[in-house]
Amino acid sequence: MPSQPTFLSGKLLLAMPGMADPRFERAVIAMCVHDENGAIGIGIGHKRAGINFRGLLKQLEIDPGEAPDCAVHHGGPVEPGRGFVLHSTDWGGQDTLHVAGPKGEIFAMTGTIDVLKAIAEGKGPSRWIAALGYAGWGEGQLEGEIVQASWFVVDAEPGDAWTRDPSGLWRAVLRRQRGRVKLFADCPTDPTTN
Repeated sequence: MPSQPTFLSGKLLLAMPGMADPRFERAVIAMCVHDENGAIGIGIGHKRAGINFRGLLKQLEIDPGEAPDCAVHHGGPVEPGRGFVLHSTDWGGQDTLHVAGPKGEIFAMTGTIDVLKAIAEGKGPSRWIAALGYAGWGEGQLEGEIVQASWFVVDAEPGDAWTRDPSGLWRAVLRRQRGRVKLFADCPTDPTTN
């Protein structure tokens, strides 16, 4: 009897040291969609330089209203001008995708302007991050990269997407792991430091 494919929606992908693509160095990707046709995830471990959330709303001609002046994340290299909001499951809009993990719904993703308006009006999800761009893979591409040890797959924990320290998320998630992979998290960022 053939085994069913293992899909990774609701998991985190951590870029491993030696990742061939420098755009993904120490990347943490929240996997939103993964099936036999490919995969889509949103980067949650790096902030975008030069833009904040209120500035993004103003560019879209949305009154920032009650929106906080927080960072916008680098969601990935695909369509870097397209916006997404990764958010808690207490809000849903016209195109919201609810993503389940092993213990039920873990987060949701919305790529339409209604979530931005709701946040500005103080009626949006209780927890969220805004991101520009996404990470995408075609049929079988992600599986091949995992076999090549480019990515390490872990279960997402509820607070991962909402961390106050996105730049430290890669290291923090790896430290939760057992065995050899934990050693990478204990390595200094700068190889010249002791």
